[in-house]
Amino acid sequence: MSIAKHHAEWLSLLEISGPFLNLNTLTRVFPQGLDVIEPARAGELRAAYEEWGVEAARDPRFHRQWVLYILQTLLGWDDSVLAEGQAIPEPIHYVAVEHGGERIRPTFILHARRQPNVVRALVSVYSPNVALEKTLPRGLWTASPAARMLALLHATGVQVGLVTNGEQWMLVSASKTGMAGFISWYADLWNEERVTLRAFISLLEARRFFGVADEDTLEAMLTQSADDAQEVTDQLGMQVRHAVEILVRSLDRCDQDTGRALLDGVSDATLYEAALTVMMRLVFLLSAEERGLFLLGDALYDQNYAISMLRAQLHEAADRTGEEVLERRSDAWSRLLAAFRLVYFGSNHQDLKLPAYGGSLFDPERFPFLEGRSTGTPPAIDNRTVLHLLDALQILQARGEARRLSFRALDIEQIGHVYEGLLDHEARRAAEIILAFDGAKNQQPEIPWRLWKRSATW
Repeated sequence: MSIAKHHAEWLSLLEISGPFLNLNTLTRVFPQGLDVIEPARAGELRAAYEEWGVEAARDPRFHRQWVLYILQTLLGWDDSVLAEGQAIPEPIHYVAVEHGGERIRPTFILHARRQPNVVRALVSVYSPNVALEKTLPRGLWTASPAARMLALLHATGVQVGLVTNGEQWMLVSASKTGMAGFISWYADLWNEERVTLRAFISLLEARRFFGVADEDTLEAMLTQSADDAQEVTDQLGMQVRHAVEILVRSLDRCDQDTGRALLDGVSDATLYEAALTVMMRLVFLLSAEERGLFLLGDALYDQNYAISMLRAQLHEAADRTGEEVLERRSDAWSRLLAAFRLVYFGSNHQDLKLPAYGGSLFDPERFPFLEGRSTGTPPAIDNRTVLHLLDALQILQARGEARRLSFRALDIEQIGHVYEGLLDHEARRAAEIILAFDGAKNQQPEIPWRLWKRSATW
């Protein structure tokens, strides 16, 4: 198994919301894979977990012992770097001013040796019956433990927080960009999915904070991943915008071929919105398929509906007959429409069962001209155009190289950022010849030919 696949495997087993560590950072810091856990150590952990499960409900002291076992024995946060109670410096707190002034402090802090004011991580411990992502029923501020930790991190400037009820161990990261990540491990899975235990220890053990180069600490890894994620988001946004432009031009050509019947009565704003909607449908489908939410892997679905498979199929056809031949075929567009309808209406066929998701995003009545209602046949958007749309989404052109983009690694915030960036643009039908210049980001001017010709004459 490749190192990248190894890291992708354990990432898929965690419960992740928001930005976390990307594969580039993980393969750099862990080129040989995660740290190995000795069987005896794992067996000791399992025995301690089982004892906690039996005794914690009867005696709260067992809950504290279990938490300390994880922090001190498993992660190596010994007394020289772990502080609690009165030993926590006074500035490490958050006051919920808008919620009665409730004061929030962590249960423990991880600090530099002999430097209690240099705080590296915060830890908040809750009772076993407290759900970390649900609101608290008591107190002036009813925010969830996860939300409380995030507020505490922002207030103190600490980047890493750990919240636990003994069973769930949630890492909360607060990046300088303002984006927050919530990553959960579950103690009952540490023995069943041993690689998740290896990840927990490799990322949170004391050595990751104090015994590695500065660029290999957990905070540095999170920062680098956040920077890479922003770069990926910006580049993806630019590629999707170019794809929207290609689709708008293609629809306009189809309109011209039908004697302007296809887009009759369709405004420029509606045309742009429709093209944008198509791209967001594709983003949704690619994300859902890679996360195992649809039928990817089923032969019938893969061959006739799967967006993840279509790009490879089109490239294979181009390799056989040449990419120019793709311009004479338009079956790929019909396949996209079929996939969109499948998501909206669902399927009860014995060989293809999928619930109807509905929603305005996939509603075929929202932009009927995409399906050719006015002309009686779908617009003849050629396969080469569809291939370019999929390339824009699935192949990231960054730093002079092309690499496959994993939609499993994209979080909701990144996808939302791409969508919001597209809303800043609009489509207008040109009344004259326009020259478009390709350049760096935000340096792609569009100038009327008459003005360019005049300036060139000067």
